[in-house]
Amino acid sequence: MRSTPGTEAFPAHTPAAAQIFTTVLSHGPLTRSDMAGRAGLSAAAVTKAVRPLIEAGYLVEDAGDEARPSLGRPANPVRVDGGRALFIGVKITGNEIIAVLTDLCCRIRVARHVPLNDREPKAVLASVAALAQELLAEADGFGVQVQGLGVAVSGDVDRAAGEVRFSPFLEWRDLPLAELMEMTTGLPVTVDNDVRALTVAEQWFGAGIGLSDFAVVTVGAGIGCGLVVHGKVVSGAHGVAGEIGHVVIDPTGPPCHCGNRGCAEAIAADPAIVAAVREATRLPVADAAQAVDLARRGDPGAREVYARAGEAIGRAIATVANLMGPQRVIISGEGLAAYDLFAEQIREAFTASAFGTAARCDLLTRPLPFDEWARGAAATAIQSFISGPTRGQE
Repeated sequence: MRSTPGTEAFPAHTPAAAQIFTTVLSHGPLTRSDMAGRAGLSAAAVTKAVRPLIEAGYLVEDAGDEARPSLGRPANPVRVDGGRALFIGVKITGNEIIAVLTDLCCRIRVARHVPLNDREPKAVLASVAALAQELLAEADGFGVQVQGLGVAVSGDVDRAAGEVRFSPFLEWRDLPLAELMEMTTGLPVTVDNDVRALTVAEQWFGAGIGLSDFAVVTVGAGIGCGLVVHGKVVSGAHGVAGEIGHVVIDPTGPPCHCGNRGCAEAIAADPAIVAAVREATRLPVADAAQAVDLARRGDPGAREVYARAGEAIGRAIATVANLMGPQRVIISGEGLAAYDLFAEQIREAFTASAFGTAARCDLLTRPLPFDEWARGAAATAIQSFISGPTRGQE
């Protein structure tokens, strides 16, 4: 298992050990019998997996007076020592870079925000490297090594190759971002689509814990979707699974940057809403905040735009429910600032468009600041650390 200077290899030498660790990470503290039940492994396999993880300090056994022995095996709960390792997560937006330092349990210890004034890759790499150095210095204060860096970028991202194929907001194409970041930071780097990264965080540490099938739908600068099927985050054969932003809602609708017309993103993303409100009101609406303000003050044109956006989002979510039948859809993103303006339309359109029992899917709104998106990037770094590197391996 690869490690770079200053980092170490995670002592999970088998898939079973990695599975046990992630089970405790998400659901712990757990006794060994609980681990066996959740992971579907034998008691002997659990004991074999847990021992090196405890010896290396990644798992800690909590001995308590109330703990009782069970058939000679320890019945004490075992938990992850979150302070055993640190990780950096970076979220790159069209105008800002957000970086966080997290522990092994993905709890944010330090956060940094810097404006993004130049989207050229060289300038962005320099800014991220500077932020990483700041956070590495902060890590020295905790006395723990940083074991990996995760980067989250919108668009078509090939995590296995560490490459950004296309990011519309950054105007990047075919950029080997992971390799470049490793050269500038000296850390193992994981690069993933920002919504998929957020989905990893929700699966392991958030509203998706314990769910085998769920989706994360994000509303804001774009319309994104992360999918978890049978307990695994799905990227698809070509890395673009879940692109519901480009589900055509209205074939005669406004043009989308993808080349089609009437995509969900062309109707319900923040830039589309701002443009539509500007056209409907004939006012110089500059941004989403002004559009929201107009709608909340009762402007009929602005309210109609938000109603149409809510319908588009609801139909897009219904498409997800009809295709994969998730237990839950988590709705997030900066666009939730306007949720009161289109919540009713989202639910009505979802109910009308979801087929049969797909309509039983739980819709959960979960506003998350961009720090949480950066935390999602850190979650992908934690995931790579536990499972081992896959980039460049076939």
